[in-house]
Amino acid sequence: MVMYVCPQDGTRADVTALTWCCPECRGPWDLDFEVAAPLSLDSLAGRVNSLWRYEEALPLAAPTTTLGEGRTPVVPLTDTVSAKLDFLMPTLSFKDRGAVMLAELARRLAPERVVADSSGNAGTAVAAYCARASLPCTVYVPEGTSPKKTEQIRAHGARLEVVPGDREAAALAARTEADAPGTFYASHVFNPYFLHGTKTYVYELWEDLGGRLPDALAVPVGNGTLLLGAALATAELHALGLIDERPALIAVQAEAVSPLAAAFRAEADGLLDAPAGPFSPTLAEGIAIPRPPRAGAILAAVRASGGTFLTVTEDQIRAAQRDLAARGLYVETTGVACWAAVGGWTDRHVVVPLCGAGLKTGLAD
Repeated sequence: MVMYVCPQDGTRADVTALTWCCPECRGPWDLDFEVAAPLSLDSLAGRVNSLWRYEEALPLAAPTTTLGEGRTPVVPLTDTVSAKLDFLMPTLSFKDRGAVMLAELARRLAPERVVADSSGNAGTAVAAYCARASLPCTVYVPEGTSPKKTEQIRAHGARLEVVPGDREAAALAARTEADAPGTFYASHVFNPYFLHGTKTYVYELWEDLGGRLPDALAVPVGNGTLLLGAALATAELHALGLIDERPALIAVQAEAVSPLAAAFRAEADGLLDAPAGPFSPTLAEGIAIPRPPRAGAILAAVRASGGTFLTVTEDQIRAAQRDLAARGLYVETTGVACWAAVGGWTDRHVVVPLCGAGLKTGLAD
């Protein structure tokens, strides 16, 4: 049976409950879930051309809220660096991978309302999939969120709440509302179903690369949902004997807001032991997260993979966005961070996600 489980104290809860966090420590849930059966490349032939083709590895199946998400292409950028074009998702960002799981779960639970908080992309994705599932939705965003993203949230019929202050202020406002009865908190940070959606990024790579993975996976990290999904997938594929070695996870942060990179360099297990701010504004708004709730898990996953943290400057972000545009790929400023970090690598094969369309933020000045 699939259950929520707290990684800190072992508290468990039924996934049919609307309890959005551990009632004891108020931390995020993990999911007690095992892959139903081993996958094989041959078994995938003829299946639906979306992330739902990996049904054995997903905690939900037979969705009605799908928009055809997943199966994004991989293209070479250099001899050793390839890009997975996740900005070609229905709402133009990788967040659709997790949002479809949250909306499908919410549809089955039939809450009175759905709330979410976001710096933009997760909010647009949750709004779209809640529209698909005919669920009333409110999205909290911090002031200064890209107007294109807030426009997209409204276009999908969600109620938009712009919260004065930073990303953490928006999260606090949503979590206060999430405690109200009948509310499903579609949190891409606290709800582990989101991570089991983002892990399909790696399952697709494994399939498209003929049953193997690159030497390293570079991932932009704010709240760490793509990185933690990647860690789940590589662990599952390795446990099933479908890969011989797990790739290194290369976590990329903006130098202006890089609390996890600081903790990693300090050999800390969490943010409390790491240097704290102050943080400066960054073009990479999607990863400008001062205190990610899953910080300890992110740090542990990178270390276990033999990976590392890299940071990029604002000038590097600007240059990377223009460089990719010159190659025919118009990507938002957060989505170019990994290319800025590893574009010059020549010693091993690495895949970077281009995880948001440039139309969401425009070209950086």
